[in-house]
Amino acid sequence: MNNIPLIISQILKCNTQRITNITPLKKGMTNHSYTFIYNEEKYILRIPGEGTNNLIDRQKEYDIYQKIAPLNIGDNVVYMNPTSGYKITKFWENARVCNPQNLNDVSACMATLRQFHSKKLQVNYSFCPFEKIEFYESLWNTGSIYPDYAETKAKVMSLKNQLTKFPQKLGLSHIDSVPDNFMFIENDQIRLIDWEYAAMYDQHIDIAMFAVYAMYDKFMVDQLIAAYFLDNKPHNYVYLYICVCGLLWSNWCEYKQQLGIGFGEYALKQYKFAQDYFAIFNATKDVDNG
Repeated sequence: MNNIPLIISQILKCNTQRITNITPLKKGMTNHSYTFIYNEEKYILRIPGEGTNNLIDRQKEYDIYQKIAPLNIGDNVVYMNPTSGYKITKFWENARVCNPQNLNDVSACMATLRQFHSKKLQVNYSFCPFEKIEFYESLWNTGSIYPDYAETKAKVMSLKNQLTKFPQKLGLSHIDSVPDNFMFIENDQIRLIDWEYAAMYDQHIDIAMFAVYAMYDKFMVDQLIAAYFLDNKPHNYVYLYICVCGLLWSNWCEYKQQLGIGFGEYALKQYKFAQDYFAIFNATKDVDNG
């Protein structure tokens, strides 16, 4: 943390003595973040984490923030560098993240997500979870830690052909729409932060991303689906995305683990999502989605 004051001073073009109370936040999965005080106001500095240069295109992230700026839905960005990935945002006092076990919180977050999706914003680059599964695997120095990985991967990749049978909602997707990225600020306003993975894809994937990070069981997954769609239809293609997202983040975790960063239960649970929701989807895929 010794060079953090220098980094901040260079960004803000000020003397390091004007920067105080530098405090590391809880370590994120992709980045390192610090709060600090400057001119009696509190900010957050984001520094890309280990291996992030292989995972994130910072120019695309910068472009996304320009795209969503008129919506007033994201972080309160003060500075963003599309090359280094350094970002400074205003700190929201008394803010909190979504509690994924609180259905009122979850319903409010799904309403925010639904509203964002309705804008159908367009950008020039897309996201494909099946391609990302292959990409993250290509970053490994060794094979998977899971002895049945090849079998699990083959099952997951076979689902790509199933997507054409279900309704697609193409538009700008957040991709990392996890509970921790929904911030409740003043007057119960919700902001969706950290858009570094955002790109064009079927927006239903954002529901699955929320579920796998929250490590939901099937009962909670179904509650989540109902909160987003506000109907009693099964929308079981979300199960398909949970399966695919599980293996995607499992491969991501395996890459990070080879860099010396482990995620414990979270990593194992992602792999289990891939296996369990392959079975769940196949058991329900012929149900009428309406």
